[in-house]
Amino acid sequence: MSEKRLKRKIIKKKLFTKNRLVILNEDTFEEIFSLRLTLMNVFVVATVGALLIIFVTTFIIAFTPLREYIPGYASSKLKKDATELALKSDSLALALKKNEAYIASIKKVLTGDLDYTKFSKDSLLVEPIQPVEETDVKASEDELKLRETVNQEDKYNLFEKAKPKVSIVLFAPAKGIITEKFNPKNKHFAVDVALAKNTPIKATLSGTVIFADWTPSTGNVIIIRHNNGFISAYKHAASLTASQGDTVKTGEVIALAGSTGSESTGIHLHFELWKDGFPIDPSIFIKFE
Repeated sequence: MSEKRLKRKIIKKKLFTKNRLVILNEDTFEEIFSLRLTLMNVFVVATVGALLIIFVTTFIIAFTPLREYIPGYASSKLKKDATELALKSDSLALALKKNEAYIASIKKVLTGDLDYTKFSKDSLLVEPIQPVEETDVKASEDELKLRETVNQEDKYNLFEKAKPKVSIVLFAPAKGIITEKFNPKNKHFAVDVALAKNTPIKATLSGTVIFADWTPSTGNVIIIRHNNGFISAYKHAASLTASQGDTVKTGEVIALAGSTGSESTGIHLHFELWKDGFPIDPSIFIKFE
């Protein structure tokens, strides 16, 4: 115990023994600066200085823009930009898929490579029709009076407005004799109409021209996209009067009939009508002759 106490006293004496730090002039040995201190004071000052430096460094790194220069640190602006770029890339990928599907459908319109939908008459009747029992239903006196009142009101109603029975009316692109009808079995998804040379070909419905150019197999072709999922195609034209991206109105001249120098059987219009990606018979809705 005496040795330990002795060691403690020696250490305590060294820590608290006052020393003088003197700075002298090397040439004249003149005292320039002196400072009285102990080892304990030096230790305390060094510890406080180290803690202060650590605190200041941490504050600068955490609350100033210098933190962005630390390797592996991502700033809030960088995260925001990365999120926006990710959303834009997803939107661009979705738009690219839609454009690819749209271009594929236009390609099918140009080439006519599409399987038509087949229906079986037998498949329409799944269950046998049950006969309905005949019942003698007579209207009561109140119902008869109500019917008479409604008929009188409708008879003298001056504010009743007539409403059209159809929402879309298709205009005949040209008048002529149909040389080949719509035949899906032979993959002829169109109606061929014989025309005289330079006969004006008109838009069957208002819309936007999505294709207007010459093709090796069908000559000059113009395709118009309409509302409600309709697409009309006009092939074997001698010349086109509308360009891609133009907006045309119903009955507006878009091309002139004539020989295109392709595999054509005379001057005629090859007219196709599509609805939601499926070909339909134009002669059902349009009178060509």
